[in-house]
Amino acid sequence: MRCVDLNCDLGEGAGHDAELMPLITSANIACGGHAGDANSMRAAVKMARRHGVAIGAHPGLEDRENFGRRELPVTPAMVEALVLAQIQMLEWIARSSGARLTHVKPHGALYNLAARDTALARSVAAAVHRADSRLILVGLAGSQLVAAGSAAGLRVASEVFADRTYQSDGSLTVRSRSDALISDEASAVAQVLRMVHEGLVRATDRRDVPVTVDTICIHGDGPHAVGFARRLRAELSAAGVAVQALMP
Repeated sequence: MRCVDLNCDLGEGAGHDAELMPLITSANIACGGHAGDANSMRAAVKMARRHGVAIGAHPGLEDRENFGRRELPVTPAMVEALVLAQIQMLEWIARSSGARLTHVKPHGALYNLAARDTALARSVAAAVHRADSRLILVGLAGSQLVAAGSAAGLRVASEVFADRTYQSDGSLTVRSRSDALISDEASAVAQVLRMVHEGLVRATDRRDVPVTVDTICIHGDGPHAVGFARRLRAELSAAGVAVQALMP
């Protein structure tokens, strides 16, 4: 049976983390950069442990005003330092709760920058390796981040998105475009199932783009996130796809 991980970005103040947690297998917890604080991290770790969900760090650019989604001028050294600090913060909280981190997934603009910029991708990978070489680095399928993680000796997980559209180079459509998000649940589910079964996603220019699928992202900040997560799990099960957490 085909197995995939189902991940969600949590601890960002969306208000329905408790409802989403039982429906996912990996939680990417905001570490205080774009969102979150010690209390929200502690609460998310506690919920993840209760439901047997893998705990991951979700470091982002320190830009709360724009929720970490605006690309800022950063150097590789700056990126390595902020990623390492945010991982270590969540790692300390997890350890104090009797848990450990399994993975790291950058957030928003940092994720997109590291997907295409080799130097920034290497700095993210270096920070993850310094924090704990056993951690899995999650990055956009086919991106520079995945390549940098592998080159650094890390285990990597290629990520795809249920509710985002793609460009013919495998990148995500920028959020400023009107066609960046898939709002129709049936279309999002169909995109996921095709990526899982065929390893292909249809880009906005109608070209088919090859993708590797280790983990599927569900955005936790949408108003219908819980209902969609529930539906996607049911559709995956009906299609013979098991949902299973990333294992270090």
